[in-house]
Amino acid sequence: MIKFKKLTKKYGNQTALKNINLHINKSDFVFLVGPSGAGKSTLMRLVYREDKPTSGKVFVGGIDVAKIKDAHVPFLRRRMGIVFQDYKLLPCQTVYDNVAYVIRALGMSNEEIDKRVKGALKVVDLFHKINAKTEELSGGEQQRVGIARAIVNGPPLLIADEPTGNLDPKNSQEIIQILEQINRRGTTIVVSTHDQLIVNKFKKRVITLDSGQVIKDECNGIYECR
Repeated sequence: MIKFKKLTKKYGNQTALKNINLHINKSDFVFLVGPSGAGKSTLMRLVYREDKPTSGKVFVGGIDVAKIKDAHVPFLRRRMGIVFQDYKLLPCQTVYDNVAYVIRALGMSNEEIDKRVKGALKVVDLFHKINAKTEELSGGEQQRVGIARAIVNGPPLLIADEPTGNLDPKNSQEIIQILEQINRRGTTIVVSTHDQLIVNKFKKRVITLDSGQVIKDECNGIYECR
């Protein structure tokens, strides 16, 4: 699903990532951990083509994303869902409209949009808030809307950058449980996090970055490396 080959990313004289070689398989659930500045967010931005590598390659579904023309980047991102720490919801809009926003530009019928939005909200257990405005929601609920928006188009890959960073332990656990449920349906999940309690509780593959390099890639508990 995702492959990094001899990947290096520099910003001026600063090396953010150095010689990264990784392969994340289809249907994997991976935690990406490491201290602030380790390169986690940079690695994710390279996957969804927010940035380009200085050298090396990033493949998503067999496509070398660095070679995609800028005009084609939106088509790449339709094949993945992205969840952010700060939610990035549309203010003063309903939950329904926030989730529908990403698929309204795809030319779907109103019936199909309605079906997909309601289905995504049921997955994140937020159907009862379908007509609520985003400012009426708690932080945990806003992140659920963010996840529903990320999965409404049925992407094979979901990337979550510190999705529990602004949440309390209870909401953090519930968010990861939702991602785990989505993963069981076959979606590849990559989550960057500082939350060691979450990593210890959910038995997944854990990739550790430090100073821009992979220092550990291990299976945690019951997770079987492939």
